Amino acid sequence: MTSPTAPPPSELDGAAPTEDLATSPRRIVVVGAGLAATQTVGALREAGFDGHLTVLGGEGRAPYDRPPLSKHLLDRTEPAWLSQELGVDLVHLADDARLAEPATGLRLAPDEVVVRTASGGEVSADAVVLATGARARRVPGWEHALVLHTADDAAALRARVVPGARLVVIGAGWIGAEVAGVAAAVGARVTVLEAGPAPLAGAVGARVGALATGWFADVGVELRTAAQVAGVDEDGVLLADGTRVPADVVLAAVGARPATDWLGDALPRDLDGSLRVDEHHAVIGASRRVRAVGDVARRRSRRHGWVPGGHWDGALRGPAILAADLVRARRTAGGGADDAGPGAGNETGNGTGSGRAADAADPVPYVFSTQLGHDLTLFGLPDEADDVVLRGDPSEGEGWSALWFRAGEQTLSAILTVDRPRDVGAARRLFGDLDLPRLDRDVAAVTAQPLRAAQVR
Repeated sequence: MTSPTAPPPSELDGAAPTEDLATSPRRIVVVGAGLAATQTVGALREAGFDGHLTVLGGEGRAPYDRPPLSKHLLDRTEPAWLSQELGVDLVHLADDARLAEPATGLRLAPDEVVVRTASGGEVSADAVVLATGARARRVPGWEHALVLHTADDAAALRARVVPGARLVVIGAGWIGAEVAGVAAAVGARVTVLEAGPAPLAGAVGARVGALATGWFADVGVELRTAAQVAGVDEDGVLLADGTRVPADVVLAAVGARPATDWLGDALPRDLDGSLRVDEHHAVIGASRRVRAVGDVARRRSRRHGWVPGGHWDGALRGPAILAADLVRARRTAGGGADDAGPGAGNETGNGTGSGRAADAADPVPYVFSTQLGHDLTLFGLPDEADDVVLRGDPSEGEGWSALWFRAGEQTLSAILTVDRPRDVGAARRLFGDLDLPRLDRDVAAVTAQPLRAAQVR
């Protein structure tokens, strides 16, 4: 479960990139070729950047969308190409798109950045955008388990998930639950092993996660919680208590890690490999000519504290904020994002406090998942110390929502909606202001009342 508690004011206000850019860059290299990279290329051109744009990718294929890999594992055999899904053609918009030439190193010079590539060459530029995404976490000793993060991963898993196949999924998070549901729907015999006390506990906590426990049995999936995996071999999974779970195929869905190992010591990284960035995606502790967006970035947010990567919506919307700030001419050393306020560098982010302006400048963390016959949306970042208020009764089989409030306060930090579309739009609007919304808890719990009726001004 994420911990969005805002950093101390000194950490939020004092942490900053080390230097400003004297002028707008004329050469930019984007490292990565996924959603965040594609949106960055499109946003740079939209913002008026007409300089030289180089893209370095690692998969050797055109950019595609990753959520369908799990949600539509078995009914969509071709990747969802972003040029079709979003109408943004990275290859067309870039001057030099090298989709099979991954970056292997970064060197920062006083007036440029230099990216080394797997071919042994170097790309020099005035600025770099790091958008290399994440890699599925692989656990030593689980070499016989598949993972799911790329189109190739999906193809390998799809070939083995057939009617009657015994599939064991390790991890009952977003991806594990989605795959379990689609596999069971085609007749696979599915067992899910979760080390924690409840499914989705890492995302929404054990109390709310436990409310999803019954969904697995409803679709014919066996869920085992508190199941500690000791090893994986060609015959299945061995648990720490000595129990063996036989399997024809094992999927390890135990999270992902920012793909930043190639950076070495070039930039300050958190223990998980993520790069801390300011509100405009400038890497903190580096020159403003270095930006990071998408899964690699832990973004500083006025409302939510430090927002971790891994949110699809962040990769979708963050690049517009980055591009507007990076392209803008920065002719005075004191000007720029840190002085201009939360809405600077974004034409809709005028800092007036209007809902849509704030939302554009400081996007709310957002997750959408279709799993086990249910539609889930999560806005904000729940914290373990928050109080949880339920809106609706999950035991009745109707739609419901969970609301997280700062302990003892009316401040709302997150909302999870389950099969309750009327709350989705309301939740997005609530998180549109500059500050976290404040709600009357008692009114918010009444499903007959719209969420806006609970808002405290």
